Amino acid sequence: MDLDFVWLGIGLFGQALFSMRFLVQWLTSEREGRSIIPLAFWYFSVAGGITLLAYAIHRAYPVFIIGQLTGLFIYARNLQLILRERRDSASAEFSS
Repeated sequence: MDLDFVWLGIGLFGQALFSMRFLVQWLTSEREGRSIIPLAFWYFSVAGGITLLAYAIHRAYPVFIIGQLTGLFIYARNLQLILRERRDSASAEFSS
């Protein structure tokens, strides 16, 4: 199998992961009847972003690399804030 073909598959897989976040967000919002950003949105963002970053590095696309690095920082920070809030909430309930 040609290495370029493998990398094309990796790029397409990363784009599929990245696109899943919108499907997850939309379905969750429809179910709740209001706009919701579920935790899975951020996990798909990170997974898709990492995969697309690997593809962009392999293809040596500097604009794409910068865009993915910036996005990954934001996605990771949102996950950190969400998980910290959940941990603090659980600690407060436990100590009450």
